[in-house]
Amino acid sequence: MGEYQYIHVSIEDRTAILTIDHPPANAFNKQVLTELEAAFDEVTTDEQVKVIIITAAGQFFVAGADINEIYAVKDKPDEAKAFIRQGQELFEKIEASRKPVIAAINGRVALGGGNELAMACHIRIAEDSVQFGQPEIKLGIMPGWGGTQRLPRLVGKGTALELLLTGDNIKAQEAYRIGLVNKVVPVGSVVREAKRLAKVLSNMSALAMGAIIAAVNEGLEKTNIDEAMWVEAEKFAGLQGSEDMVEGLSAFLEKRRPQFKDR
Repeated sequence: MGEYQYIHVSIEDRTAILTIDHPPANAFNKQVLTELEAAFDEVTTDEQVKVIIITAAGQFFVAGADINEIYAVKDKPDEAKAFIRQGQELFEKIEASRKPVIAAINGRVALGGGNELAMACHIRIAEDSVQFGQPEIKLGIMPGWGGTQRLPRLVGKGTALELLLTGDNIKAQEAYRIGLVNKVVPVGSVVREAKRLAKVLSNMSALAMGAIIAAVNEGLEKTNIDEAMWVEAEKFAGLQGSEDMVEGLSAFLEKRRPQFKDR
C-alpha cells in the first residue's frame, strides 16, 4: 500500500479500512481528496479486499471542505469548478464501487463534504454523538459534492430541501429516522460494528454483491420502473453459469454453508 500523509490504510479479514486523519477537523482540501482517491483505488483493485470501510480519526468524521481553499478561488470560477469536480468524481467512484463501502461515521459532526462522503457510501453506520448537516447555505454557497442530488434520493425532496435551505444540523437519531443512516450505535463502537457487518458481507459472493450494487445504482437512474426492471434482468442473467452461482445453489440443496470463490 502507498504512503499517505492524511489517510491511514489497514486490511483485516478481507476488509480494507481507510481512516481520514487531517487534524483538527478532517476538512477536505485538494491533497486529502487526492490521497483518499489514491487509497480507495488501491484497495478497490486489491483482489484480497471484498469490503471497504471509511472512517476518521479524532473528534470529527469530516467537518466539510476546507473553507480556506474555497475562499482562495472565490473569484476564479474555473478553479472553483475544478475543486468541486474533484470531489464529485471521487464520490461517484465510491458510489459506483462493486465492492460494498461502509461509512463508519464517528465523532461530533459529519457536515457538508463529510455528509456528502457518507451519502456516497453504500451503507452508513453512525455513532449517536454525530450531528449531520449541509450548512453551505449559511456561507452564501451551496453543496457541490452531491448534497443536492443524493440527499433527496435518500430522505425525500421535502426533507432534503428543508435541510439544504436552513443549513440546520440534525442528530444521529433523527438522521436514522429520516433514512439518512442505516444504524446508530453507541460512541466508540462504530468501527467495531462496521467490521462486524463487513465480516458478514465478506462471506457473500463478490460477483453477486457487485451485480446488486450496479443494479440499484443503474436502476435509480432510469425514468420508469420498466427500464429499471430490464437492468435487474440483465444483471441477474450476467451471473448465470458463474462458479459462485453453482456453489450457492448446490450448497442450498445440500443443506450446507456455501464457500464462494468470487468467480
